[in-house]
Order: sequence, then C-alpha cells, then structure tokens
Amino acid sequence: MASIELNETNFESVLAQPGTVLVDFWAAWCGPCRNFAPVFEAASEKYPQITFGKIDTEAQQQLASAANITSIPTLMAFRDGILIFSQPGALPAEALEDLIGQVQGLDMKSSKNDIAADAKA
Repeated sequence: MASIELNETNFESVLAQPGTVLVDFWAAWCGPCRNFAPVFEAASEKYPQITFGKIDTEAQQQLASAANITSIPTLMAFRDGILIFSQPGALPAEALEDLIGQVQGLDMKSSKNDIAADAKA
C-alpha cells in the first residue's frame, strides 16, 4: 500500500486505527526529505499491513506545530494510537527496516500497562 496524505481532517482517525502507523513530516524544499521519500515509499509497498502517512509541513503548519516538529524530516511511529518513536533525520533503508521490526515486535499490553502506571504516579 502506498503512503497516504495526512492532514488535520484525517490525522486523528488514522492514528485511532489499531495497528502501526508511520508518519513522515516533510517539505518539498527539504533535500533530506526528498532523499528519504523513496525509502519511505518502498517500505510502504513492502509492508501493506502498516499505514504509512506523510504530512507536508508547509501545507499542514498547525498539525506540524501541534506535533512539535522542529526539524524535518521527522519520522514518528504509532502503535494502537500510542506514539512510540519520534526522531528527526532521514533514515537509511536498513534503519527503517530495523525500526519497523522493533515497532511490530513491541508487547503493547505491557506498554499500555507501563503508560497507565506512569499516569498514576
């Protein structure tokens, strides 16, 4: 499945879906963003069970601001609606593959229990 364009209208509903969502914050003028785009697209084709979304920070400035994006490209990974990874910088294909494996391998029940425990503290 190819990546989808995320915006203020669909962002929350896409994140609310069960499973993994990878989000690439980018801009057309950004050289590293243009270099990362084919890596991100190739992964979206390889992993159809994962939702790959792209947010154009120029067109979606309020969304980028709400996500505290200060550098692009920034990659975020969500699993079952929970942000589990956020890092600026373009990843090489091997690093993105490794990240996907780690995200998919997370024990979400344990992670949700940890979040709940932290919230009570």
